[in-house]
Amino acid sequence: MNQLYKKVVVGALTFGGGSILLCLLTFIHINQGNVSLPLSTVVQAIVDPANLIEHHTVRVLRLPRAVIGILAGGALAVSGVVLQTVTKNPLASASTLGIHSGTYFAVIVTTIYMPFALAANGIITAFIGGILTFGFVYILSGGNDATPVRMVLAGMIVTFLFSSLTSMLQIFYENETQGLFLWGSGTLVQNDWNGVQFSLPFVAAAFLLLLFYAPKLDTLALGDDVATALGQNIRSVKFVSILAAVLLTSVTVSVVGPIGFVGLVAPHLIKLIGYRTHLPLMIGSFLWGANVLLLADVAARIIDPSFSELPVGAITALVGSPWLIWLVLRMKQASNTKETGSILAGKVAVNLPLKKIIPILSVIILAAVVISMSSGNYGFEPLVAYNALFGGTNEFMKNFIIDSRLPRSLVALLSGAVLAVSGLIFQGVLRNPLADPSVIGITSGAGVGALATMYFFSVSAFWVPIGAMTGAFVFFLIVMALGAKAEFHPTTLALLGIGISAFGSAFIQIMVVQSELGVASALTWLSGTTYARGWSEILQFLLWPILIFIPLLAFYIKNLDVLSLGDEAAKGLGLHVVSVRFQLALLATLLAACSVAAVGSIGFVGLIAPHFSRLLVGSANQKLLPVTMLIGGFLLVVADLFSRTLLAPNEIPSGILVALIGAPYFLWLMKRRSV
Repeated sequence: MNQLYKKVVVGALTFGGGSILLCLLTFIHINQGNVSLPLSTVVQAIVDPANLIEHHTVRVLRLPRAVIGILAGGALAVSGVVLQTVTKNPLASASTLGIHSGTYFAVIVTTIYMPFALAANGIITAFIGGILTFGFVYILSGGNDATPVRMVLAGMIVTFLFSSLTSMLQIFYENETQGLFLWGSGTLVQNDWNGVQFSLPFVAAAFLLLLFYAPKLDTLALGDDVATALGQNIRSVKFVSILAAVLLTSVTVSVVGPIGFVGLVAPHLIKLIGYRTHLPLMIGSFLWGANVLLLADVAARIIDPSFSELPVGAITALVGSPWLIWLVLRMKQASNTKETGSILAGKVAVNLPLKKIIPILSVIILAAVVISMSSGNYGFEPLVAYNALFGGTNEFMKNFIIDSRLPRSLVALLSGAVLAVSGLIFQGVLRNPLADPSVIGITSGAGVGALATMYFFSVSAFWVPIGAMTGAFVFFLIVMALGAKAEFHPTTLALLGIGISAFGSAFIQIMVVQSELGVASALTWLSGTTYARGWSEILQFLLWPILIFIPLLAFYIKNLDVLSLGDEAAKGLGLHVVSVRFQLALLATLLAACSVAAVGSIGFVGLIAPHFSRLLVGSANQKLLPVTMLIGGFLLVVADLFSRTLLAPNEIPSGILVALIGAPYFLWLMKRRSV
């Protein structure tokens, strides 16, 4: 009797309380706006409308926005339930599996190159993009053999890849994609009922189909073998369910843009209450997904009372990324696994002595800088550059090379060097081959600090690196605290870092919108660029870290070799493990922050350069330090060169080019480690 009473109370609170909360949030949502309307006017506009401008405001602008929030939130939540069941992955959702980024990229490509194919709000394009992205992530992560962490890591890296491509297209085609930046961050803004009328049939049909499939999904949740033994056609069930889940996501993206984490938060709320069978689970998730999204939109307009429209997707990320972090830690505690592997990416291909490899790399870098100085909008012109520098006949070209091209190449060289060293230190300190300032969230923190300093405090450029360092240090402390709880497990820590990066990116999106930055300039800075960088960036942000931090690291670098033996062995050799780990990680954080202050958020250099260095000189960190610096510098010099010349006179942000290399490399490295 007590058990039955408990179930009735829980059901009443879940569904009855959820419905009451939804009505309350809907009413609050409708009452928000630039113009304050009396409560009686809002009620009258809904129950007894008249031909008044106040009533039209409520019924044509505010009510459609609330209704689309309910539909979108519910659709995303139900999609999350299905994806979690089919993939057997409690971390699965449209955002964590990369489906949002795939649909967004598909819509952007179609908008630019095939606008005629955008019929019906672009839902066909979004649906195809979502299905292909899911298939890509599913195959990359190992299909039926994929672990939850492996699948979400693959999804997040695919998200990085598509985001880089999307940013590049938005920068080059700013006019064609005008207005898509806010939409791309997720927004419920509606000017009429068209969005609701379009999405309602699709959402209703997919939702009813999934409710019909609820018993089949219950059987599927028992495992493929059990479901097959019970006569279930698991391939058919998975195929139909995934199509319905991606359709729900595609409809949402086509109307309100990619809104992340709702499909992660709402289903787990219902599961925590105790529901496991899919019929009440999907109904409850729809209800509470609508609550989560409406609450986020209400909060966005409370945070910004000017109603300049904060992206609701950024607000859901602020809530959802801590939720993702909590789920990852919870899974880690449940699995209770420990990482004992080496940080090597593979076997050493060659083991060259420093006296050979350093001169070789120095000559290669010098050649790259010379080629960069000789390249421009008119291609490779070595004779023009030579005559300008040594012939004395072209004063304009001489000044242009010395004041523009040369310092820009040096900025790329030094930024790449400090990022590479930062990645090397993080990989050694955390014994994590996937560690990189961008992957574990440090770069995102530095970006938050730098952007906040520039656009909210309106201070001189002198304070930008201080802001970047402050943001990086705060995020560093968070990473270290969470890393300790996760026992510094490499793949778990990488996933935690991705959650932290999403949290930082949400802040950055909010600041970009609030500061009313130009979309192209904001995306360029956020993607990482060496454009218009010169001697001032070298002197203010890069030279002193090279002169101060690198010598300190050279002195302490032997400690990384001791740490690689494991904490117990390191303690046995007399090393103060916690203190040394903190000091080295702090130096790596400061290096990453200086790079962000100079060139923005450039990722993956700190991942690629250390691994490539190990292939050349082995795993001794004293040898790795100078080689990693040179390879990281070379990588960014080459990226800078191609950023200026590939699509001249247009420029591709250097960070995007590096991401296009780094994301596939990360996936390859993850596959080799079989995480």
